Amino acid sequence: MTANNKIIITVSGTDKVGIVAKIATILAELNVNIEDIKQTLMQGHFVMFMLCDITNSPKSFKEIKDQLQEEGEQLKMEIWVQRKEIFDTMHTVG
Repeated sequence: MTANNKIIITVSGTDKVGIVAKIATILAELNVNIEDIKQTLMQGHFVMFMLCDITNSPKSFKEIKDQLQEEGEQLKMEIWVQRKEIFDTMHTVG
């Protein structure tokens, strides 16, 4: 298992019932493993971060990203999907 099989998913928007369930259901259907999840609610604004492993998914990174972003549009939420290695590089202070 290599680091490039890890992805970071960020979900942000107005809180509503079923956000975690919808995203988790899509990931399960894509055979993506959720390794860590953090969520918070700030004055009605929902924010969630997920670390996932796509090693066993039959779908490509792009297909996973596209499907999650389509769901984000349905939920009226912002969803970002990045490879963990790129996320780590972007957030390293040099």
